[in-house]
Amino acid sequence: MDTDGRGGTRCGFVAIVGRPNVGKSTLLNHLVGQKVSITSSKPQTTRHRVIGIKTTGGAQAVYVDTPGLHGGKGRAIDRAMSRAALGALQEVDLVVFVVEALRWSKDDALVADRLRDLHVPVIVAVNKVDRVQRKEDLLPYLAELGTRGSFAEVIPVSARAGLQLDVLEREVGRRLPESAPLFSEDQVTDRSERFLAGEIIREKLMRRLGQEVPYRLTVEIERFSEEGATTTIDAVIWVEKPGQKAIVIGAEGKMLKAVGSEARADIERMLEKRVHLGLWVKVREGWSDDDRALRQLGYDG
Repeated sequence: MDTDGRGGTRCGFVAIVGRPNVGKSTLLNHLVGQKVSITSSKPQTTRHRVIGIKTTGGAQAVYVDTPGLHGGKGRAIDRAMSRAALGALQEVDLVVFVVEALRWSKDDALVADRLRDLHVPVIVAVNKVDRVQRKEDLLPYLAELGTRGSFAEVIPVSARAGLQLDVLEREVGRRLPESAPLFSEDQVTDRSERFLAGEIIREKLMRRLGQEVPYRLTVEIERFSEEGATTTIDAVIWVEKPGQKAIVIGAEGKMLKAVGSEARADIERMLEKRVHLGLWVKVREGWSDDDRALRQLGYDG
């Protein structure tokens, strides 16, 4: 990322916002060059604000990945995620609004409306352009987007394929305020390894389970201890009903074993050491619609 040539160090917070399942976390991971936010094909995989830090040359962009914004009120956890996303908008110097190429939904319009009164630049990142079969359809879509808000730039990108991310980074970099870096040059997130381990476990569950169960579970790390070359992690997977517990465990424990194996491999790569991972599945009825339970489980909004 380059500065605009006027000299001085630039640093600022950049919110990545958009409707659910539009590719915000994939974009964040590609921008910082490392996986700091979990991904899956299911909407609302991201439940927390997650910071990814990219330091290059004279600029440090502190990207804030946010839960997807949508119109439904839903459960207490949905309201907590909405507060997390909207709260991020009050604390940033710049916004990257992610939309999907050739698509504009009611939830996209909701996000655009939320951005209307912000007093910071908004860059629209039109994601998934690599999936557009007829490229001639893209130009009228981009022109129409320009009428939907006062946007600083509209940039076609593909987070997954890495297309035009350098263009997006340059536009972000030149709009950051002049400021000393807030984080060390080699730091890529402010989240703890304990938090990231819990998210990796939840990602494997999101990817393996059907449509409903992933939204009724969460992961709590009960033990994270480092002893020499080994890290021991004990995690509880909370679900809301006994039937969901049976699904997560699977026949003869096969589902839980597969999730544990995949999660352990990813956590070992992250920590660069051997990991002993213990998983337990427990029932806590109605946790996702209980504000007190959500606070205890780390959903502070």
